[in-house]
Amino acid sequence: MKLSILMPVYNEAETLDYAVKRVLDVTYPCDMELVLVDDGSTDGSSEIVQQLEDPRIVKTAHGANRGKGAALRTASGLASGDYMVICDADLEYTPSDIPELLRPVMAGEAKVVFGTRTFGSHTAYSFWYVVGNKVVTLAANVIYNAWLSDLETCFKLMPLALYRALDLREEGFGVEPEIAAKLLRAGLRPYEVPVNYQARGRQEGKKLTWRDGVRALWVLLQLRFSKAPARELPST
Repeated sequence: MKLSILMPVYNEAETLDYAVKRVLDVTYPCDMELVLVDDGSTDGSSEIVQQLEDPRIVKTAHGANRGKGAALRTASGLASGDYMVICDADLEYTPSDIPELLRPVMAGEAKVVFGTRTFGSHTAYSFWYVVGNKVVTLAANVIYNAWLSDLETCFKLMPLALYRALDLREEGFGVEPEIAAKLLRAGLRPYEVPVNYQARGRQEGKKLTWRDGVRALWVLLQLRFSKAPARELPST
């Protein structure tokens, strides 16, 4: 088994080198590759990506910023693993948690695994950020008759073929609810594993805004009540 770690990069010069090092330093229970897509960065991240040298790294770049969803689409097209997981370059998540996401897969207990965050006073960016996340997650649970703990988590792991078959269209942060909505619509319920989380603030480069929360709700509703038949997904 081989794991592809998809890392979209947009203006993360301050954390990128360390984020890549931490991902590569983890001891994984399988082969792995790190697929980096620089999404039109303007802060020097592009140069950092170009200078990275490791046989486990696959890298490319967008000429202009297109959004997280677009960067992940490019990354998944370059990936060669059996499974994939998303890992941002901002170090809010802990790469050493990834093997724990793989544990139920390796044990044959799950095919789709989400890393669930526990928000505390020292880990949350703000009251409204946490409330927004919980509102979006609750909305997904009501609309799709499911029980997810953290819909917006970055740590989403699944077979690469399944990820590609989701036919994701969202260009920006709306890709996160789109992934969850399409899985739930197809009757797939993710296995959840607790993960560490340390939110950063605006001054440290936090990019999510309330508009992304509104977009998430729109994506959830649009996909739930779309008249188009649910896309047939590979067996998991």
